[in-house]
Amino acid sequence: MKILMVCLGNICRSPLAEGIMKTKLPDGFFVDSVGTISMHEGEHPDKRAIKTASNHGIDISKQRSRPISNADFEKFDIIYCMDIDIYGDVISKAKNEEQRQKIFLFLEAAGNHKDAEVPDPYWGDMNDFEDVYQLLDQACNMISKQILS
Repeated sequence: MKILMVCLGNICRSPLAEGIMKTKLPDGFFVDSVGTISMHEGEHPDKRAIKTASNHGIDISKQRSRPISNADFEKFDIIYCMDIDIYGDVISKAKNEEQRQKIFLFLEAAGNHKDAEVPDPYWGDMNDFEDVYQLLDQACNMISKQILS
């Protein structure tokens, strides 16, 4: 199974989600992340995201930002979006209903309907990154259990 995590610039939320999800799934699963914009293309994740992941024993320092591509809709089985705006952007890029059926709001898929959006910590501090990490970690636990059951 191939899973894609999507946020805006692919330097904060989706790299963290990718790194966390990789720790929850056995070999044979492929997890990647992208952004809906190309502003940070080729860059490593935000230093605060790298540090937060590292504090939890996860290395995301080698990831590189890239924008979502048409090929991603064919390659990936599930596409998780970090917020409503990202979801709308990704849905609008899908070519057909089959591709649209692969796209989900990440927290909603994890069963969190109250707070369906992962907040963007970019303009915040290390506490905001830690809060996002905890939210993503809980959601990855739920989603990995669903996938593996």
